[in-house]
Amino acid sequence: MNLLIVEDEADLREPLKYHLEKVNFKIFEAEDGEEALNIINNEKINLAILDIMMPNMDGITLLKQIRKNSFIPVIFLTSKMNDLDKIKAFENGADDYIIKPFNPSDLILRVNSNLRRYYDYTNTNNKSQNNILTLRDLKLDLTRCLCIKNGNEIYLKNKEFKILEMLMKSPSRVFTTKQIYENVWGDCYLNDSNPVMVQISRIREKIEEDPKNPQYLKTIRGLGYKME
Repeated sequence: MNLLIVEDEADLREPLKYHLEKVNFKIFEAEDGEEALNIINNEKINLAILDIMMPNMDGITLLKQIRKNSFIPVIFLTSKMNDLDKIKAFENGADDYIIKPFNPSDLILRVNSNLRRYYDYTNTNNKSQNNILTLRDLKLDLTRCLCIKNGNEIYLKNKEFKILEMLMKSPSRVFTTKQIYENVWGDCYLNDSNPVMVQISRIREKIEEDPKNPQYLKTIRGLGYKME
């Protein structure tokens, strides 16, 4: 697997490269966003690790450019601890967010987890020949617009189905309320989370054994929702 590290400080980039090469990843390095885009356009990169604060092109702008053509996993590794920075990263398509200083073992686990989710779940499970998304005993038949759990059909209304489809296509990825609203309602989000919260509550009533203790549709406090 080819990993891209985008970090302008060499003394931070080199230890990161060292730990990842120890577990047999091939590492590409970039000092800023412009150099990173050039590498992505010319090499097969399987996952990118980005800093936010960089010269020429910051990490968020770089992520926006990456997402125009690619959905590879992107992990932010940054010293920026503000929740607004984290929300902005996820809103623009980040898959994970790690605060410096980092534990090398934890970083490697997160890298492997994101690679597994993307390449195993997205490319295999979620793009099956029957066009069926599967998460444990929950299935979503996109061709027939059916939700099935333990062999029993669950009736979902249009927006409920679209939200569940969006989340099941990228299990473990956090989607913000803004992303869900604009994708499902097709309208500009005006900072009113209630419509999404109502739909999430209705979905849980239908797919969860205990809606107050959900095992599938999880709330990530301060960020959004994900399927687990």
